[in-house]
Amino acid sequence: MIGITSFGAYIPIYRLSRDLIARAWERSSLKGERSVANNDEDTLTMAVEAGSDSLKGLDRKKIDGIFFATTNAPYKEKLSAGLAATVLDFRKDVLTADFTDSLRSSTAALRAAVDSVKAGSAGSILVAAADCRLGYPRSDQEQLFGDGAAAVVIGGDKVIASVEHSLSINKEIVDVWRNDDDRFVRVGEGRFILNEGYTAAMTEVISTLLKRAGLKASDFSRLVIPSPDQRSSMSVAKKLGFNEKEQLQDNLHATVGNCGSAHPLLLLAAALETAKPGDLILMASYGDGADAFVLRVTEEIAGNKGRLGFRGHLESKMNLSSYQKFLSFRNILEPVAGEPFRLFPSNSAYWREQKSILRCYVSRCRQCGQTEFPIQRICSKCRSKDDYEEICYSDKKGKVFTFTRDQLAGRSDDPVVVQTVFETEDGTRFYLMMTDCDPEKVEVGFPVEFTFRRIYEGANFHNYFWKCRPVRNGGSYHG
Repeated sequence: MIGITSFGAYIPIYRLSRDLIARAWERSSLKGERSVANNDEDTLTMAVEAGSDSLKGLDRKKIDGIFFATTNAPYKEKLSAGLAATVLDFRKDVLTADFTDSLRSSTAALRAAVDSVKAGSAGSILVAAADCRLGYPRSDQEQLFGDGAAAVVIGGDKVIASVEHSLSINKEIVDVWRNDDDRFVRVGEGRFILNEGYTAAMTEVISTLLKRAGLKASDFSRLVIPSPDQRSSMSVAKKLGFNEKEQLQDNLHATVGNCGSAHPLLLLAAALETAKPGDLILMASYGDGADAFVLRVTEEIAGNKGRLGFRGHLESKMNLSSYQKFLSFRNILEPVAGEPFRLFPSNSAYWREQKSILRCYVSRCRQCGQTEFPIQRICSKCRSKDDYEEICYSDKKGKVFTFTRDQLAGRSDDPVVVQTVFETEDGTRFYLMMTDCDPEKVEVGFPVEFTFRRIYEGANFHNYFWKCRPVRNGGSYHG
């Protein structure tokens, strides 16, 4: 039996009301709100968050590969999956691959992972998908898009949802696209792209899969299909004989938005959180064709605990105060030119120190037990040299030991930086910036956790590092 052995999700803390977007352009609102990635987040950092959520309670050294799916990779030429594998502290001999340029890249990666495990070339593979797409200002897409990520682990042991059947179809059509120099997503005429693209492809792939599998619509507990708008998925469900009120998974447009290539897996994570053993789930995705899967939930679903998951991230939120701030976060609008300080990073130093910078390793002295970050060759307590072990701390939690509200180090749209000494539960201290917080609410003893973020641009490459943030505990977010 091959299928999903674990799953996780990530939705950024910020939400933006569509009324604020509509008011800025004096147009109608599509109602609800959308998720917005912070100014230090991108698809790579969100995929790491979702991957970490899915790996809770698992031995990361037993993961044999990672497939990263997105339409907006941080680099046009550089392997993002390899960077994610390093940050997630995987072994060096893991299979890494990027799946890009398509809204169904996540389901293409899912199918490739299933085939790899089935063929015996890997025991388990993490599929992590994330997207952060831009719609043209004033367009419907600007309101409908959302930012988010999801991840599933594919394997053959303790499967919680087995992949029973799958099918892919190709359909060449220019309906949703970006050229090489485009920042914003282009879309064709509404009726054409819905009727000849989305509806036609989704109807064909699902009806054909049902016929080949010998199943009918009434056999399924959940129909999981992303939708380009708030209604098209209901039309497809009704046309195929599904009960759109009882079987169709909520498309999340009112609360999150359409998260692009990550949306199929995000909807699947939401469905699995409420699934029961024996449930049949039909999941499909669209993008220049369509993919469809039949999954059967097993008794192992009860063991997928201890994750913040889709529901916890959905309930843990902060409201973005203005549409202008959203434009600034996405670098569409620059409030004040320039940054308050300039750094000159080195790619060789970045490579040399990656155990601390990317893997979040500390050194623990074998003589006296002193732990230090970043890794130190000489123990500051007993002075022993090169006698230490390296330990990953990225999943640790702790509290604010002390902090400073720096009024000069921030961006023009986010001027206050909370410089923090973060003390973990075992007493190890880290000097980090705090993100996803209200600076005025931070205090000594504040519960915090690690988060991997983009800290600045320099030397023509993206510089990532660890920050801390208030612990996200579903609706009881400390922020």
